[in-house]
Amino acid sequence: MEHYNMNLTLKVWRQKNKNDQGGFETIQAKNISSEMSFLEMFDVVNEGLISEGKDPIAFDHDCREGICGMCSMHINGRAHGPWAGTTTCQLHMRAFKDGDTITVEPWRAGAFPVVKDLVVDRSAFDRIIEAGGYISVNTGNAQDANNIPVEKHKADMAFAAAACIGCGACVAACKNSSAMLFVSAKVSQLALLPQGEPEKETRVLNMVAQMDKEGFGSCTNTGACEAECPKEISLTNIARLNRQFIAAGFGSEK
Repeated sequence: MEHYNMNLTLKVWRQKNKNDQGGFETIQAKNISSEMSFLEMFDVVNEGLISEGKDPIAFDHDCREGICGMCSMHINGRAHGPWAGTTTCQLHMRAFKDGDTITVEPWRAGAFPVVKDLVVDRSAFDRIIEAGGYISVNTGNAQDANNIPVEKHKADMAFAAAACIGCGACVAACKNSSAMLFVSAKVSQLALLPQGEPEKETRVLNMVAQMDKEGFGSCTNTGACEAECPKEISLTNIARLNRQFIAAGFGSEK
């Protein structure tokens, strides 16, 4: 693939803290290699800002390998940018061309307050997972996991649900800021396995209750969450959550 350099205009959301009104700042990104990742481009821009005595752009990152889910950015109106099934850190600058204007914003959701610039507080997700609890019954000696039979198709579905990295793109993409795809993935990865059976009813009820408490909106059924999810988590997980939630209300799964 041909390598080239480009000059870009960035319109980046700058916000000092959650109480600051915030606004867009126009920044020039010059001599950016098409082989850079989007975050590497930001590193170069920040080096320039620091050399000018300015405050660098705050953004979340850790693994930069599409695993941790921290690189949450809304790029030109899309969660994680223009490439499907891709995190921001795995988005490369060859997705853009010389002279482009790129608008970068944080996730927009009441449950994800802005900490600074492009960094949002996603601890609401942590509290939802905590609400799901853990297996608290006395199980005796731990059984070798390899000795617990699991149907192949259920194991595959559980693995696919567990691929969710909790980045929050589903919330950012939803016009109601719903967390249903995230919550349903976390419910499904346990509900599909025998180890998650003992407390499946309390788990789904508690996690949905915490989701509502955090202020996430209701599901819109538009599929925007699945379309923008970097791990392509399926909407079928939401259907499974709804079935489990209704069944738990009656005290048994249908």
